[in-house]
Amino acid sequence: MPNRRTASPAPGDGERFGRPKWLPVRRHTMLLALWTAGWFVVAERHEAVSWHYLRTGQQLLFNQIPGGGLALYANHPELQIGPVSFLVAGLFAPFPPETGEKLADLFMSVLGLYMLVLVGRAAADHYRGTGVNHRRLQQRVLIAGAAFIPMWVEVAVRFAHLDDVLALFFTTLAVRALVRGRATAVGVCLALAVGCKPWAVGFTPLFLALPRGGRARAAAWLFALVAAAWLPFYLTHTQTFAAARFTIPNQAASSLRWFGVHDPVTPWWDRPAQMSLGVALGVLAVRRQRWPAVVLLAADARIALDPSVYTYYNASVLLGTLIWDSIGQRRLVPWVSWIALLSLYGSALLIPSDSARGLIRLAFAFGSAAYVLWWPQRVPRGRRDARRPPDPDPRPDGRPLVRSPGQPPAEPGALSVAAVRLQAWRSGPAPGAYRP
Repeated sequence: MPNRRTASPAPGDGERFGRPKWLPVRRHTMLLALWTAGWFVVAERHEAVSWHYLRTGQQLLFNQIPGGGLALYANHPELQIGPVSFLVAGLFAPFPPETGEKLADLFMSVLGLYMLVLVGRAAADHYRGTGVNHRRLQQRVLIAGAAFIPMWVEVAVRFAHLDDVLALFFTTLAVRALVRGRATAVGVCLALAVGCKPWAVGFTPLFLALPRGGRARAAAWLFALVAAAWLPFYLTHTQTFAAARFTIPNQAASSLRWFGVHDPVTPWWDRPAQMSLGVALGVLAVRRQRWPAVVLLAADARIALDPSVYTYYNASVLLGTLIWDSIGQRRLVPWVSWIALLSLYGSALLIPSDSARGLIRLAFAFGSAAYVLWWPQRVPRGRRDARRPPDPDPRPDGRPLVRSPGQPPAEPGALSVAAVRLQAWRSGPAPGAYRP
C-alpha cells in the first residue's frame, strides 16, 4: 500500500503531517522543546562544574593571563580541551562571569534540541523513496529524543562541558552532510569536532561512508584542518606532547577494573587504545554498511576503557543510540536509546556498588556494539529494489530482449519498476513530507 504521508500535502493541510496550523514547528519538536526546558530547570540548580576550565583556557589562548598562547598545552596539560572550544568560549567572555555561564548553558541546551532536528532530517533524507511512514519516523525521533535530552542536559548544563557539546554537535552536522552527500562539509565538520575534543577522532570513520571521490575530498579537508588546529602548539613547544600523557584517577567504578587494571591512575596505553578501538570499530561498521553505528561504537570504546565514570560521558552514547535508532533501524520503538539511558544513568543513580556499575557499563558497551554490528537488519524496500539487476535494455522498437510467455510488449521508453523506484529514491519525498 503506498505511503500516503509521502504525498504532497494540500494547502492548509499541515496538521496531517504533525503540525497544527497555529504552531510554527512540528508537534514532536514542540514536545521535545518542553522536555528540554524541564530538564534545564532541574539541572540549572546545580553549579556548572567545569565551566571554569573553559574560561581559563580561553584567557590563556588569547594571552590574557601568563603562560598561554601556543604554550597553552605545554604549561597546562590538565586542559584536555581543543582550541576550537576555547574560541567558542570566547563568545561569552564579554559578559560578567555568572551571566556568561548562564548564557553558555542556554546556548548548549538549544544546540541539543537543534541536533534532534538535524538527526530527524538526516533520517528523512536517508529513507527517502523507500516507503517509510514519516509520521512513524517523527514518533521514533520523539521517543529516542526523550531519552537523549536528560543526558544532554547533564553534559551541557550540570557539567557545562562546552568541548564535549561542540564535538557532538559538529559530529551531528557531519552525519547530516553525509546523508546529503556533501563531502567537503563532512570533512570540515569532523575536523571541527576533533578540534573541540581529541577523543572525537573515534567519529572520523564516518567519511569512509562517502563515495570514493567524495571520500578523498573529505579526508583532505579533515586532515588539513586538524593539522591547522593542533600542529602550531606541537611545533612551537615540544612539551605539548606531555599533555597526551596526562593522567586522571582510575576510579573504582571504571570498567577497566574488570580487565584487571588496578593502576591508581590512567595506564599509559589507555588513551591510544580508546581511540584506536573506536576507529577500528567505526571502520568495521562502514565496511558492513552500518555507518549509523559509528558514533555509538566510538562512544562504547570510550566508556569501556576510560578510567573515569562521569555521567556526562553518557551524552556521546545517547547521541550514538539516537542516530542508530533514527537512521540505522526501522523499528517504531527506539529501545536501544532507552536501554542506554536506564542502564548507564539509572545505574549511576540507583546502584551503590562500584563494581556492579562498572560491569553494567561494560556489558552495555559489548552488547550494543555486537548488536549494531551483527544483528540482522531489514533492507528498506526502495534500496532492495535498487540493488536488483536492471531489466534488459529494450530494442529500438520498444520490445524487451527477454519476455515471458504471454507478456505484452513494453511501451517504447517504458522504465522498469526498479528504475522508477531508484529515481524516486534519488528525488526523495515530495516537499512537506517530513519537517522535524
